[in-house]
Amino acid sequence: MIVSTKELFAHAYGRYAVGAYNINNLEQLMGLFRGNLDSQAPFIIQISKGAREYTDKRLLEAMIKEADRIFSDAIFAVHLDHGDEASCLDCIKSGFYSSVMIDASDQEFKNNVAITSRVVKAAHKKGIAVEAELGRLGGVEEHISVKESDSRLTDPNDAKKFVALTGCDSLACAIGTSHGAYKFNGSQSLHFEVITEIQKILPGYPLVMHGSSSVPAEEVSRINAAGGELVGAKGVDEKQFKQAAKLGVTKINIDTDGRLVWTRVHREYFKNYPKEFDLRKPGKIFMTEYAKYIVHKNSMLGSAGWLKSLKQYLGKRKTKTI
Repeated sequence: MIVSTKELFAHAYGRYAVGAYNINNLEQLMGLFRGNLDSQAPFIIQISKGAREYTDKRLLEAMIKEADRIFSDAIFAVHLDHGDEASCLDCIKSGFYSSVMIDASDQEFKNNVAITSRVVKAAHKKGIAVEAELGRLGGVEEHISVKESDSRLTDPNDAKKFVALTGCDSLACAIGTSHGAYKFNGSQSLHFEVITEIQKILPGYPLVMHGSSSVPAEEVSRINAAGGELVGAKGVDEKQFKQAAKLGVTKINIDTDGRLVWTRVHREYFKNYPKEFDLRKPGKIFMTEYAKYIVHKNSMLGSAGWLKSLKQYLGKRKTKTI
């Protein structure tokens, strides 16, 4: 069942974080649904601008619609990740998305407010939620490339002002994470003091963590053993997720880890079976491995086991509405 991110966040706030997983193809989609049902967790399907351009956005949307029918017990939202104004408006027009993210964080505060406000106005007319970003994450992800020297943490006072001026429904904050597989050097970690201060200023308001893949050392090691060259890749400590959830982080974005699982499975398979050329064989392995990884990730997010409670919560809300 496709629901609004606002409903997911209202149920999750202060208790767990909802995993927001980027997908690009059928195999990821199947593994994602299986893993979330195995762990009884609600989730968010994220479609990036790059994913929408990978083949044809209608194919990806059609697969999600069919998966909703096949996995009828699943509860999830569909979200546009890192959209510009044009792609946000296109997704709003389609009526398929639960929420869209407008990323104007590369703009000055005034311009970010103006762009975000326009998207919010268009989205709210159709009952679609909007995620915005304030502050700048470093790293590389698809069309996003920000040098560490240009990254900046979110100012809590600016966050309060930004939310009031734009009316956005959730806010992605720069708290020390970064995009891609090379997030940290040395002992860097999340700036919980920033999240704590934002929660004090915006109590009950849903916050979002981007660039939150953990980049598991075992996955990197196995990829390299099978011919890869990922040197120095390091991600976010998964043990910090639940602490962030208690401070109002209701959505945690995970993209790179899914790509690492895909790469590991395919590199190992074709290294071990060099005469094989049937793409379905490693594809089946990947779906199983990705589902297992989703189960693990949801346990770290604290979202595992909340599906029944969420169903009851949504049922009561619908009754009240009627």
